[in-house]
Amino acid sequence: MLVHISPSEIPVLLLFGLDPSWSRQEQDEVFKASYQLAEAISSVGHPTTPISVEHSDLRAVLGSYDPLEYIVFNWCEGLPGISHSEWIVTKYLEEMGFTFTGAGSGTLALTQNKYRTKQVLDDFGIPTPGWKLFHLPSVRGWGRFPAIVKPVNEHCSEGIDSSSIVVTERELEKKVRSVIARFGHPALVEDFIDGRELHVSLWGNGTIDVLPPVEMDFSFFKDFRDRICSYEAKFIPDSVHYRNIGTLLPAPLTEDELRNIRESCLAAYQALGCRDYARIDLRMKDGALYILDVNPNSDITMETSTIAAAEYAGYSYGEFGSWLVRMSAERHPVWGNQPL
Repeated sequence: MLVHISPSEIPVLLLFGLDPSWSRQEQDEVFKASYQLAEAISSVGHPTTPISVEHSDLRAVLGSYDPLEYIVFNWCEGLPGISHSEWIVTKYLEEMGFTFTGAGSGTLALTQNKYRTKQVLDDFGIPTPGWKLFHLPSVRGWGRFPAIVKPVNEHCSEGIDSSSIVVTERELEKKVRSVIARFGHPALVEDFIDGRELHVSLWGNGTIDVLPPVEMDFSFFKDFRDRICSYEAKFIPDSVHYRNIGTLLPAPLTEDELRNIRESCLAAYQALGCRDYARIDLRMKDGALYILDVNPNSDITMETSTIAAAEYAGYSYGEFGSWLVRMSAERHPVWGNQPL
């Protein structure tokens, strides 16, 4: 149950990262997307103040704001100059007493590491591709192909392209060596599931709703190595993958498939401690389902599958943002105690 308070009475601080080391184009894109979201939330009635984080001292950025008077919409993926710091942002927010949208620091730290995420999925019996972690280029102990090689601590498909799919031990060793050298941390090797890929967005706490699944359409690509959502596919508009991976919304699914997807995604959402919203990526082949990744605080720019699914379900961009604000307001020391 969401708090029954007018949006005009719940001010929002929209926190977003703006790293000075980024190119001018990258900064402009982030600035534009952040203000687009701020305007959408404002249109629903929430007084919204966008705040850019341009250095690592988050206490100084938010020091003049009273945590009792705001909800922080956490749109910040990290602190400038500190890699893999998305969880540190929320740690600061927690220590400063702010109520914010999305997952807490523990969940973000956990899901940053693919190895730890896979362990949790296995521990809870949630289906995921077979896997093994390699700290060294030696790949003894792995004999299943095709396989996919991923850097263990990167997200947004960083370090993943067609060459990540390997079909021989020699290719595997070469790619593992490359990943370790480039990123400075272990390589995660998984069974590559050459099947249908779906992105499933969930939102809620207690009662959790599953938005219509979105299927990635790889029909343009004949080589199975190209049938992946690579970094280029997500962020490089001029790339072949970006231009030619289509989407099917809603994904054509049978009732049994949809029920299986809902059950597995809900289990993963809860097992990893997701809060308010998340996107879960999965693949299906020969009647089996495999969770690939769990993305708390997933990308919710207007072009993403999450927002497309929400709009298909009847929610405008601003309404989606407002729902996240209201869900977090349930945890707020003031608004969370308001009578219904």
